Amino acid sequence: MSEVGNLIYNRRKELGLTLEEVGDAVGVSKSTVKKWENGFISNMRRDKIEKLADILQLNPIRLLGITYEKYEDGGIESKVFTYKYPKIEEIVVPIPLIGRVAAGYNCYADDNITEYIKTDRDIIKEGYAYFWLEVKGDSMEPELHEKDLVLIREQDTLENKCFAVVTIDDEDGLVKLVDIEKNRITLNSVNPYYPPRVFEREEMNRVKLVGKVIEIKRRLE
Repeated sequence: MSEVGNLIYNRRKELGLTLEEVGDAVGVSKSTVKKWENGFISNMRRDKIEKLADILQLNPIRLLGITYEKYEDGGIESKVFTYKYPKIEEIVVPIPLIGRVAAGYNCYADDNITEYIKTDRDIIKEGYAYFWLEVKGDSMEPELHEKDLVLIREQDTLENKCFAVVTIDDEDGLVKLVDIEKNRITLNSVNPYYPPRVFEREEMNRVKLVGKVIEIKRRLE
């Protein structure tokens, strides 16, 4: 946990609040509160900080991880405090690039994060977790090339046929063109060399949707 994450966790426990109670007060899911407690607070909006501070009975300044310095003004007893605010209104936020996605695996474990990618804040939607994943193989060419980066928004439903990350059984996560119907899930590759993988009825339980592809970034060699 980060210092601010520890503060949120410890204060919630002191007040006897559940994750759900805090989430309801702030207007987010309990999983989002849990991620904040784990230190993933880079995209927390100012209005959420104010509501979180209110329910936790804290000064909002403490949730910003602010440090301060004291200065004397020519021997006058009064102090002048200069606060160093983190730039929470930056146009970019750091989102983790993870090494792998597997069923039951904690994407955000320290040993699974390889680096952080600067990401436009405008495409980040409050209440969701995000991560970057590197594409492996050529099954999605020419749309996606090996080593391309895809930004994933974690969600367990899709509105329609789109690029998404799924896991099958105990395999690592796959980026596919996913088509979910009532009694069938089809995982399509763009490269015609790879035939679609179709899962029907009970077989559909083998497939777990991890999240939707929101952005594609091509790394420069």
